[in-house]
Amino acid sequence: MYEALALVRRELGPDAAVLHTREVRRRGFLGLLSVRREIEVTASCGVNVPSRLALRSRADQAAHIEDAAALASGFAPPQSAEASSRSCPPAVPRPAEEKLSQQVQGQLSTLEAMVKDLYRRSKCGDGGQDRDLPDELFRLFTDLLDVDLSEEVARGLVERVRGEFHDVGFDDPARLKARVAEMLEAEIRVSGPMQVTPGRCRVAALVGPTGVGKTTTIAKLAANFRLKEKRRVGLITVDTYRIAAVEQLRTYADIIDLPMLVVSSPREMREAVERMSHLDLVLMDTAGRSPRDEVRVQELRAFLEEANADEVHLVLSSVAAARTLEETAQRFTAIGATALILTKLDEATGLGSVLPMLRSSGLPLSYLTNGQNVPDDIEIAEPHRLAAMILSGQAR
Repeated sequence: MYEALALVRRELGPDAAVLHTREVRRRGFLGLLSVRREIEVTASCGVNVPSRLALRSRADQAAHIEDAAALASGFAPPQSAEASSRSCPPAVPRPAEEKLSQQVQGQLSTLEAMVKDLYRRSKCGDGGQDRDLPDELFRLFTDLLDVDLSEEVARGLVERVRGEFHDVGFDDPARLKARVAEMLEAEIRVSGPMQVTPGRCRVAALVGPTGVGKTTTIAKLAANFRLKEKRRVGLITVDTYRIAAVEQLRTYADIIDLPMLVVSSPREMREAVERMSHLDLVLMDTAGRSPRDEVRVQELRAFLEEANADEVHLVLSSVAAARTLEETAQRFTAIGATALILTKLDEATGLGSVLPMLRSSGLPLSYLTNGQNVPDDIEIAEPHRLAAMILSGQAR
């Protein structure tokens, strides 16, 4: 290998780049006798292979390659005083460190310029013409991306701010962000809490996919209406599919001292609602349904129709992906969902994925939950508070 690399250097010059090396064994007459091994080196003087060590010269790099190849082949080349000094390189001098720092800063500036160029090239407002983005709005744009807002949503908000503040300037970041918060508040619709009127039975059902916390949310609602507002509350569950689901809700009912009925068919649902018609509020717990399971979704629709529910709250987890939230909301809206409950805010790293779902579904928010504690970790949804949580990137 050492001899081969020396031949490359002699034939192609010291700047030649080694592209590939391999060991070849040649066979003798009729392939029976094995002769000495040969080393095949593929090299080029016209290909520029950049060094990974910015502070090491090309000559040093070639010398280290030769040394490594010689060691691998069992042949140790003569060591000179200069080669010995290379084997233990001196510390990088301070000017070199400063030069490296400048190179890193230059690369970061280049990346920022590339992001700005991508933004200018993207279609945004006023026919999608390319326009320069002021630094203040660019920082606002990146801040919105940091809190999990999609690029499309963030771009739309920035363009709206740009149009409104064009005449007064963009030199007040706090004012710009406050305006974005106002825009978000205007987009967040809320329905308020469940309306319970003494003497009139109101039926409210909770629906949604599996694992979003419907049963725990029903327990929180039941405890608040029963213990804090002194309403007469009853529970109905059709979740006979999930293991221990009935026992879980029954445990809550026993603790809060509430009547509870278990139904397994739409006909039984009508009878159960009639038996609880003397109460102020009947909360209906349903089994989790995949929005892609058409049979189960239609079965859920039949239960809701027989219950003649006044309110159908779609329960969604705030940790789900934006596309999943949108598809699920669309599917359950088609079977009669009238409001949204967002759960697991304490587990979410950001709430930016919620906004597209709120826009596409058109459903108002009723409650937010942020933990497992019954009955404490639930609150009535408010636009101002949710907008602040979305912009801060914190769900508490």
